[in-house]
This record gives sequence, structure tokens and C-alpha cells, in this order.
Amino acid sequence: MPNQNNASEKQTTLKVDYQFVPSFHFKVSFIGFEGVDIEARFQDVGGIGAELETEAVKEGGENRFTHTLPTRTKFPPLVLKRALHALPSHIVKWAEDAICHFDFQLHQVVVSLLDENLDPLKSWTFIDAYPTKIQISDLNAKESGLVIETLELAYKRSESKSLKDFKSGENLKIDISKDHLKLK
Repeated sequence: MPNQNNASEKQTTLKVDYQFVPSFHFKVSFIGFEGVDIEARFQDVGGIGAELETEAVKEGGENRFTHTLPTRTKFPPLVLKRALHALPSHIVKWAEDAICHFDFQLHQVVVSLLDENLDPLKSWTFIDAYPTKIQISDLNAKESGLVIETLELAYKRSESKSLKDFKSGENLKIDISKDHLKLK
């Protein structure tokens, strides 16, 4: 008969190390923007996601259910918000050229979540992005808040990458060049 003390000694504890990522530590980069890459500071980034559109198809002679078939992927607009700057901005000029003058320049926009060492943990690349809306928050003499500038971007598609190698614990580095994005 096995000893109960030995049985309890043989039990192993499974330790699970979860690393939750805070949403406030991120950066936004515009790739190949007027000959340089621009890192812009934004207070809020929204619209990261994708949705699969579907079509309902009724099968002839089968009345119990309807087939739901995938059709295409739909991406919401990328929404960037920041305090209005008094200095001229290349990003605002790019948006005004597209919206007011129909002069479109497509760029890649990379949103990266950062760890405590400013190394990227996860990134989303928005391919062939262009501005579709620029808006300034309401001006209100009763409040002492900042004026917020909102920029909405449409894009062809997005790609997400997890840059943390969970097996070795090492971060991959991003090399952002004018023409493309490389992972080292």
C-alpha cells in the first residue's frame, strides 16, 4: 500500500506565467513618409480588427437551415487621436492633401505594443493606408481640456505579428526601412 506522504510528494505544481500587456504603452510609425519614417505620438488608437462577411445561402429542398458562407474580409477604419500640435505636421499635410486635393499617397502604418524596455511585443501593419477623415474636437469655453485631432485611415489589409518568442523569452527586433518591414 503506497504511503500517503510519498503520494503528496510526487504531486507537481503547474506554474503558468501569464504576461498581460497594458494598452497604454504603444507607438505608431508611418513608413516611407516623404523620404523618412515618422514615429508619431497618439493618445488613442482604435479600429484594430477584422470581420469576415458572410452570405446566407438557402439550399433547395432543405428548409431546416440556411448555409452561412464566407465572402470577404472587412477592415474597420484605423482611428488615431492626439492633442492638436501648434507646429506644422507632415501627417496633417498628408491628410489635407488627400482629403482636400485628392492627392493620395499610400503608406504603411505600424502600431506596436511595447514592453518596459521599449521593445515591441506585438505589432499590426496597415498596408496601403490613406486618410479618409480629419477632425478637430469641439471648442468649448466652459472646459479647460485639450483640442483633440482625430485622423481616420482606410487601408487595403492588415497583418499582425507577435514579436515575443515565448519559448526563449527573447524579443525580435524590427528593422523599418523605406521599402519594407523586416523582422530580425
